[in-house]
Amino acid sequence: MSLPTRMGLSLPVFQDLHKTVEMAKWGEDNGYEGLWIADSGDLDALTVSAVLATHTERVRIGTAVVPVYPRTPAGLASITTTISQLAPGRFILGLGSSSHLMIDGWHGIPFEKPLSRVKETTQVLRGMLNGEKVSFTGRTLRSKGYRLAPPLQAPVPIYLAALLPRMLEMAGEFGDGVVLNLFPLSALPKMMEHIAIGAQRAGKKMEDLEIVCRHQVWVTGDPAAARALVRKRFAPYYATPVYNKFLAWFGYPDKAQTLTEGWREKDRDKTEGALDDELVEQIAVIGDADKCREEIRAFVAAGITTPVIACIAPDPQEYRDTVEAFLPDKF
Repeated sequence: MSLPTRMGLSLPVFQDLHKTVEMAKWGEDNGYEGLWIADSGDLDALTVSAVLATHTERVRIGTAVVPVYPRTPAGLASITTTISQLAPGRFILGLGSSSHLMIDGWHGIPFEKPLSRVKETTQVLRGMLNGEKVSFTGRTLRSKGYRLAPPLQAPVPIYLAALLPRMLEMAGEFGDGVVLNLFPLSALPKMMEHIAIGAQRAGKKMEDLEIVCRHQVWVTGDPAAARALVRKRFAPYYATPVYNKFLAWFGYPDKAQTLTEGWREKDRDKTEGALDDELVEQIAVIGDADKCREEIRAFVAAGITTPVIACIAPDPQEYRDTVEAFLPDKF
């Protein structure tokens, strides 16, 4: 039996944390099943998760996602234990590799062997969370002697973010769930195929694997302005090597090449121009409420179990219109 559809809200991490807490309370009170926090370089997603755990009662809280490079498995185990005590049975740890821009650029850590780093972090961390005394030496990590005391009373699911085939298969094999982001509906069937390959390796049923997808959504009467903002915000994503390969893989190799050239030449118009209206409409959900709901329902029909509404509208009223469009009585 497949998992039920769970509507999630991607929380904007405002500089004023009190606003994020207010939005979390609103999401829980109005029927969102889960609150998801991205680690985007502003307020720390894991710390925010701990804060939200003390201000909510029922809703699930998940990271979508935290990069594995800046934190060791022992550090992740420690803070995961802390959050799980604040929100027993409600916390989901979403992990991913992130990108060259964030890891090499922001943190000064070489972005090397991302697949191995995510897999080994998951292996070591799961042992730690199970109360094992870990002794591990891998390609990217080593850890010896760490043990949680006491171990977790209830397991914390580990979800893995993935884009390309090998990472999708690894996420299906080693993750309790998979987190997806920034792709067109047309790419989802082959993405699901690779997740299923990994799940099968681990003896898991695909129907029991939660597939989380962060959708960039904007309910608006001015789609042209929305497309322009999406173009400006996400062209730099697709210029990074990982997302650039992803863009080419899901069907746009020429645009991926143009983005690479524009970024290298520091030509903003060329870089952003590669994301034309047709492509922006593929990777974001823009339009009136009925159109946006119809598009998200199509993703659910194709295998997404947990659509997460990440509203990109800067206008407070359009933000509220967007998140209200996906309340249970409307979706």
